[in-house]
Amino acid sequence: MSSIPSTGSAAGPPTVAVLGCGWLGLPLARKLLSQGYRVLGTTTTAEQVPLLAAAGIESRLLQLGSDFSAADEANLVQWLQQADTLVINIPPRAAVAGGYPQLLRPLHRAVAAAHIKSVLFVSTSGVYPDEPRLMHETDAVSTRDAASDVLRTEGHFVPRYGQWLSTVVRLGGLFGPDRPPGRFLAGRRNLPQGNAPTNLLHLTDAVGVLSTIITQNIWGHTFNVCALTHPLRRDFYPAAATYLGMEPPTFQAGSAGGKTIDASLVRSLVPYSFQHDDVLAALPYC
Repeated sequence: MSSIPSTGSAAGPPTVAVLGCGWLGLPLARKLLSQGYRVLGTTTTAEQVPLLAAAGIESRLLQLGSDFSAADEANLVQWLQQADTLVINIPPRAAVAGGYPQLLRPLHRAVAAAHIKSVLFVSTSGVYPDEPRLMHETDAVSTRDAASDVLRTEGHFVPRYGQWLSTVVRLGGLFGPDRPPGRFLAGRRNLPQGNAPTNLLHLTDAVGVLSTIITQNIWGHTFNVCALTHPLRRDFYPAAATYLGMEPPTFQAGSAGGKTIDASLVRSLVPYSFQHDDVLAALPYC
């Protein structure tokens, strides 16, 4: 069975637009290219455009924000009309505090106007409350009036009336090449939540899950995605720092635990084999 869905026009292969071709988006775009897709991509910096073009990505600058004009929005609509599927990979840190839904509102209008067939929204497991229990997808609901900026933004891209298909993917803490977790807390002292479990995800598995959702047309879901193992922070981060030859962090004695992200649903519905479920064993792959 072909891994390419037959959603493209007779003139060519199906087209995926990846908004945000950075540390995660660029490897995803390259993966999709290798699978036969035509890929459009955006970046916020002019220096990145030649890099994307060299990879075979049809790239453009996109800087959302207060200066994003009606003409910019019209151009975005025209550009998106080329795509069958849109991947939204614009992190909340790109917005001012409280402004994430507002930052992406022009994009929401553009998606509707361009008649995109399917939207994959890259979100975060940070939407869940930091409570010492197992968190399922239903523990944080993406509505347009949710208290969380991220949940409200998710809700904008889960259409109420079926205008397009959508899936939301809430990723665990990302690590991998050029982002080794040993650097995250190295040298810090007396940190809280030493007994909290880690909820981590290697870049390879993030790309693998996202690309499989697209190739297999798995729409209509919200998925948690993280590694199967959840070592405690007091165990994982000192080991990760030591692996890099850096000073390990220390944690407060008896400090409280925190949430554990349940990622069983994605494993049951998405036919992808995780490569780095043992996050300690994945340290050499960073």
